[in-house]
Amino acid sequence: MPPINPSGTSAAELVRRVRLLELRTRRLMTTHFLGGYQSVFRGRGIEFSEVREYGPGDDARIIDWNVTARMGRPYVKKFQEERELNVLLAVDVSGSSRFGSQAQSKVELATEVAALLALAAVRNNDRAGLITFTDRVEHFVPPGKGSQHALRIIRDLLAAEPAGRGTDLTAPLRYVSRVARRRSVVFILSDFLAAGYEAPLRTLARRHDVIAVRLTDPREAELPPVGPVELVDAETGDRVLVDAADPAVRQRFAQLQGERTRDQQRLLRSVGVDQVDLSTALPYGDALMAFFRRRARRV
Repeated sequence: MPPINPSGTSAAELVRRVRLLELRTRRLMTTHFLGGYQSVFRGRGIEFSEVREYGPGDDARIIDWNVTARMGRPYVKKFQEERELNVLLAVDVSGSSRFGSQAQSKVELATEVAALLALAAVRNNDRAGLITFTDRVEHFVPPGKGSQHALRIIRDLLAAEPAGRGTDLTAPLRYVSRVARRRSVVFILSDFLAAGYEAPLRTLARRHDVIAVRLTDPREAELPPVGPVELVDAETGDRVLVDAADPAVRQRFAQLQGERTRDQQRLLRSVGVDQVDLSTALPYGDALMAFFRRRARRV
């Protein structure tokens, strides 16, 4: 994976931005937030330990059929709870993620949330890793521990200069499946403006705890009544002129966006992936805590 090379950004400016984001996210790292993270994710990973002979009362679902066939008598798998987790942050840095009609763009929101999750992970003595992607995997930071590792993740997010502009979730999902050799918590921070990723997402969710963080902006849901507007596809550069003063145009635009959102949500539910929606127009802390509470009730 090529190294991050923030051309046009001085080292001093990058350090300043890293420190500012670290300070901002650490302020959000309250005992309440960290407690929410711990209640949901602490010790949730299970890894294979060894096999032993089947005994009365053992669950038949954990029989190791390969060993059983080889030994001529039934053996079962033993598992142990992992004392620490792998947390992988897959962050969309494509052209569409650069859009934002509010104080920050979707990718800036993703960067801040990823920084907060990375800091929560290392504070909890878990390993945090990073994957940035567009229509390809752009950058990978293997999971690691400690505050300096979290700062590296923040730095690489802020310094990211992607080579691609489109969005293809298939490539990063397959990449995570290859590099995540132990069960992990995988956060996918994206607007999910892509197609054809259902199969690799389903495969990933069978082995890992996958959480979709859907990034939205209010201007993507409705057009303001401002007259003629040129809409530009941030990934392809395609342009179209629409009359936003026409109520029928605004209604049709809102209808199409609503259908797209519902299709995304249905797909994520169908493959067993939890989801939390974050908007560039709203504070994300409350939405994350509400998600933690929902998850904790299921534990």
